[in-house]
Amino acid sequence: MGEDKRLRAVVALAQAMAAAQTPRESWRAAAAGACRALAGSFAALSVWERDLGRLKVLVNVGKRAPDEEEFPDGESYPVHQFPEITEFLHERWAGGVGPSAWVETVEGPAGPGTEGYCHQRVAALRRRGRGSCVIAPVVLHGRAWGELYVARPAGAEVFRTRDAEFATVLAAVVAAGIAQSERLEEARRLAFTDPLTGLANRRAVDVRLGEAVEQHKADGTVVSLVVCDLNGLKRVNDTQGHAVGDRLLERFGSVLSLCGAILPGILAARLGGDEFCLLAVGPPADDVVKVAGELCHRAAGLDLGEGVACGVASTQDPIGPVRSPRRLFRLADAAQYRAKAEGSLGPVVAGRAGPGDPVVRLADRPPAADAATGERRRIRGR
Repeated sequence: MGEDKRLRAVVALAQAMAAAQTPRESWRAAAAGACRALAGSFAALSVWERDLGRLKVLVNVGKRAPDEEEFPDGESYPVHQFPEITEFLHERWAGGVGPSAWVETVEGPAGPGTEGYCHQRVAALRRRGRGSCVIAPVVLHGRAWGELYVARPAGAEVFRTRDAEFATVLAAVVAAGIAQSERLEEARRLAFTDPLTGLANRRAVDVRLGEAVEQHKADGTVVSLVVCDLNGLKRVNDTQGHAVGDRLLERFGSVLSLCGAILPGILAARLGGDEFCLLAVGPPADDVVKVAGELCHRAAGLDLGEGVACGVASTQDPIGPVRSPRRLFRLADAAQYRAKAEGSLGPVVAGRAGPGDPVVRLADRPPAADAATGERRRIRGR
């Protein structure tokens, strides 16, 4: 490949990774771009999991073998199977030599300093009908993050030293792209996370609930919302200070997260101030009500607080059609308001008081009716 083509390949790789919206898209762009740049038939991107002592494959692209999935869940290899990483490569770095790619063929590794190595990679080449591969360490923040692997089929021209040199450049571009992807992912995480409790925030709930309601309208998926108001926070703030109040919020956030984990896939969130919620998509309404009951029980045992007022609304209960997130929020809000007004020790569930359920009537009453009666309640008008 000429210098101009290689330069264009580097630019294309960088652009593809910059355009990726998720880590998976970034991984795929990295492997696919390197595969094209090196005229390979297959490529993989892997990450070193130091705490587990293994190399985990993130993505496989190109002509995959029957045992290779695009995004494998469990394809990983123990570190001891890769002596060139654990011995040869680390020794070179310790001696001040930067990381560089190397070539292996079905005959074994090629290049100075690699004599005598014959290990799992060579066996894998033979088993999968590949003739050669180039392996390039991906270095992030001065440490080995993982590796880029590109292979050619048996019978094709084997990789040469110049290909390894080019792969080293590609790996540096991949590292820059991964760093950018990680920064974007962190920014997204912060945008959807409550900084005090570490729970999801209102924005995350709005997005997930909107998706869930659309799914419900399409196939009837059960969507349940638990809205909680933490009692006693104002008293704690006024008498003991906001630092102690924050500690109460953090403790309740931990209780909420613990209870939410009882059912798979529940989103635990802080809506703001002393308001929290659980969003469940899929589990039966009765199971969600049990979780809400456990939440009330555990919240009552917190040292600083005065328990929690908890309301539940589920599309599986007789609450009428739910065509928008707003209505489910209003129903859960109304149930929570009733729980607080009655001093209920357990959750109040919308739609379970029979015909003319007061919670449903409260949620569906026009805002003007509240103004006329002087009723003060927080029913979301979104």
